[in-house]
Formats: sequence, C-alpha cells, structure tokens
Amino acid sequence: MHRLLSAILLLLCFVSMSVSVCPVAAEEHHPFQPGEKMHFVLKYGAIPAGEATLEVHEMDEIKGVKAYHFVMTARSNSFIDIFFKVRDRIDSYADANMNHSLYYKKDQKEGKTRRNIKVDFDWEKNESTYVNFDTEPKVVSLLPGTFDPLSVFYYSRLLDFEKVGELEHPVTDGEKNLMGILRILGKETISVPAGTFETLVLEPDLQKVEGVFSKKQRAKIKLWVTNDERRLLVQMKSKAIVGSFRAELVAVEGHQPVEVSSLENGE
Repeated sequence: MHRLLSAILLLLCFVSMSVSVCPVAAEEHHPFQPGEKMHFVLKYGAIPAGEATLEVHEMDEIKGVKAYHFVMTARSNSFIDIFFKVRDRIDSYADANMNHSLYYKKDQKEGKTRRNIKVDFDWEKNESTYVNFDTEPKVVSLLPGTFDPLSVFYYSRLLDFEKVGELEHPVTDGEKNLMGILRILGKETISVPAGTFETLVLEPDLQKVEGVFSKKQRAKIKLWVTNDERRLLVQMKSKAIVGSFRAELVAVEGHQPVEVSSLENGE
C-alpha cells in the first residue's frame, strides 16, 4: 500500500512532464491565475485512498523575478494512515512569463521516509543546486527552458495539443534531467465527481521513471485534460505492479463552470 501512495504522488508530479519549446502568451492570457484550485480523490481500485490538490497561490518574487507559485499536496485518508501515512507538499516557482523554473521544494512524509528537498535554479550559470536536509549540494546542468515536475504541468496548459501528436521538453527534479515525452491518444467524454467533460487523452512516456513506474514493469498512465483553453486535469489512471489506481477531479475553484455541450459546440 505504501508503494501505491508513492505512485499516486509520482502521477501528480509527472502529470504532464513533456511539452514543446515555443513562445508562450503574456501572463494575463494564461489559462490559470492565482486562486485556481483543483481537488482530487485518490482511489486504489474502488477503495478511497486519499486526496490531493493542485493550486495556484498569489504571485510571488524569487531573486527579484516575478513568479507564479504552484502548490501540490497529497495525503492518505484515515484508513490508509493505519498502514502507511502520507503527508506530502510540493512548492514550485516559475517566472511570470512561464519560460522556466526558478525554485522548487518538496516536503515528503511517507511512512518512515522523510525528505526536505530544495532546488535552486541559476539561469546565469544554467545549472540547478539540489539539497535534501543538510546533504552535500548536488549541481546539475540545465537545458534552456527546463521546468521542475510540477511547473511543467502548468506550462503544458499553454500549448495546443491538437496540432501535434507527440511533445517533448526537458524536466528536472534537481537530481537528474529527463527529456519527457507526451503522446496525444485522442478525445473522450468522461464523467467524474466534478461533472462531465470533453477531454483529450494523454500518455506520458515513463521509461526513465524509476520505482513503481519502471520500464521493466511496463506501467501505463493515461491522463484526461479538458479539451478547451483551460486544460484542467480531470482524471488519471494507471496500472503498475502494485495494482491499478486513479485520481478523479472532485471540484475546481477559481473558474466558471463549463457544460460539456458548450465544449462540443466550440463555444
């Protein structure tokens, strides 16, 4: 069960770990703004396992640069707590024009595992510095436009998935760089607790992600995002060696509700 919760967290971190390098719109035209918050229920088969959120906080400043502040939380419910308690939080900062990451930190509490990760991005030197508690800093070279695993999800929402069949972009968690790949499989109308949505079905390539999602285990993840300018994450499903699980959107704050019929009419 503890591997399940770790896998769910990875799902949210790698939710859209691939995008194409291209100019993005000005800040005021971004589909997300401070105040947006997505709530998810996490399930192992039919069993509720916990909850998670994706949130855009108020604009911040990192080293004098105006920045978006994205936050992801994941926690197990009271039943799962008996076996393996999870309380995780990720804070991610990207510049206001969404060109690259500026700072990333992860407070991980999973069973007996404790991590306090901080990643500082230095774009004058094109490198990032990773520390976990008081460990020796690890420096990694960066490719232009590199994002952390959370902010890349928000960057991907600026792009037109329907014009290409496969996207890729550099992503780093501070320990290593990945050239993530994301494939667009098609369209599907689905119902989740938050409502009924017309969606695009996406599949990240996880061949370089270790642990539960290793290539050897041939795990598959599918993501459903709304097929409109908002690109809200609606559902995630995966099969791995620990079994099948999913995350479903329960509620969204900071957006006006949109009926599936209006999406179908292109309004």
